[in-house]
Amino acid sequence: MDANLSRGYYHVGREPKSEPQTPTEGHRGRRNLPPQDKYKLIYFALLLAGAGFLLPYNSFITAVDYLQRKYPGSTIVFDMSLTYICMAFVSVCVNNVLVETFRLTTRITFGYILSFVTLLFIAVFDVWLELFSRDVSYKINLVAVAIVALGCTVQQSSFYGYTSMLPKRYTQAVMTGESAAGLLVSINRILTKAFVKDEKINTIIFFVVSIVIVLACFIIFHVSRRTDFVRYYIFLCQSAGIPEDQRGIQSNAEEVSLVDIIDNQQMKDRYGVLQITSPTTPTEQKTFSPPDGESSVTVSPPIAAAVAQESEVQIKGRGKAFKKHLSMWESIKRGILIRHHASKNVWPFMLSIALAYFVTLCLFPGVESEIISCSLGSWMPVILMGLFNLFDFIGKLISAIPYDWPRGRLVLCSIARVVIVPLLMLCAAPRRQPLLRGDAWSMLFSILLGISNGYFGSVPMIIASTKVPDEQKEITGNIMTLSYSVGLTTGSAVAYSLDAWLGPHLLHSPCGEIPNLTGFIHNGTSMIQRRARGFGHPIGY
Repeated sequence: MDANLSRGYYHVGREPKSEPQTPTEGHRGRRNLPPQDKYKLIYFALLLAGAGFLLPYNSFITAVDYLQRKYPGSTIVFDMSLTYICMAFVSVCVNNVLVETFRLTTRITFGYILSFVTLLFIAVFDVWLELFSRDVSYKINLVAVAIVALGCTVQQSSFYGYTSMLPKRYTQAVMTGESAAGLLVSINRILTKAFVKDEKINTIIFFVVSIVIVLACFIIFHVSRRTDFVRYYIFLCQSAGIPEDQRGIQSNAEEVSLVDIIDNQQMKDRYGVLQITSPTTPTEQKTFSPPDGESSVTVSPPIAAAVAQESEVQIKGRGKAFKKHLSMWESIKRGILIRHHASKNVWPFMLSIALAYFVTLCLFPGVESEIISCSLGSWMPVILMGLFNLFDFIGKLISAIPYDWPRGRLVLCSIARVVIVPLLMLCAAPRRQPLLRGDAWSMLFSILLGISNGYFGSVPMIIASTKVPDEQKEITGNIMTLSYSVGLTTGSAVAYSLDAWLGPHLLHSPCGEIPNLTGFIHNGTSMIQRRARGFGHPIGY
């Protein structure tokens, strides 16, 4: 029998004239009236949930001052970024396959648990107890980032599919939450660094605060998903394509695999879903309980006989087709075809979001972390990341303003952001004497990068879900996340080329180079003597 029937998603034997019910009718006593998000609580819950899945990664890269001091002369920030992006790309591909296997809430919970455990491990064993050598610690941090990437990407793809079934402003809420994650982490790092001078202690506090926020986001998500508002809109997407006289109440609306939603479009091809017309004068009633003990259905004896007869015919006549339907290969093949069909409607938005994040990852966080300031010192990368996260957050808030972007113009604006790459590179290259030396230049370009990323990284995702039917919304969210990951991966790879353009990494700050050289030259001191006194070559040769 079809899984939908066994779970009690459909009621058989309903009266032809009875109206379809929604998951909220039992609680509200009203029909055909959508629940309201009073006080915007669901909106803010999804905003915080969105912050929860990107906060762990942001916690790693925002502690850039700690990492650069612990691993001097290394490409730790670049390595973390590339590790995260590559793992995220693999994860989003896997998630597009497993989306039909695991429940949405299972996938999201899995991500939260991985993030919580990984952050706790790094905070306790690497930062506090310092149990590992420098080389081992370096590798452990990269492995931790990879694990966080796995959990966060499964969450992210699932959240976009989840919110695509809600009104479109809730997709914007999750994307704003992503920026809120960076902003929260930046504020956390600035405060802990400003008020606690000991670097080890302030880093421990920094990670503990991040862990608490992740836990809070996890709790808020599970509270919000049980509300009438969320269950109502997910029910509408699930029942898209199902005749009204066959819709029923689902007790846990969001706990359905995507394959169930897709199958609703294919009513004639479903196996085990009973399409029975109730008799006009039902007599005695009989109750059937599904095997899994969920909701039961009440039918009359004639319908019960028809149920048994049709089930027997379907089992005998479609046994081979049923087995083929359950095969993994057919499931994957069907998933690819469905995604291909959905992508025909949204490919400009897929291209636009990929371009937007490609440009951003070329510069952030790698190149920004390499910009040196003689006046701000180790504060410079922290401030630049804080500015980027702040204006990225503002850009995502602006994206909530309704505007129907023409597809071509949206793609062109995403391409135009490429001009920011050479501008910010001038603030870092060459490392000893950048062409644009003022701190204000790098801050200005970081602000421009952040606000444009926030806006043009959100609008394509928001608009895309409005261009497809309800039953394709979760799939659209998944393929948009795949495009997003393509942009992240390619941009992160290009960032290594830009890092090579900057020149060799500095082992010592170049800020004192000229005064020290001048003094020693006047004293006739040789290069070997200068090194012996602790003034090694500023480039690190």
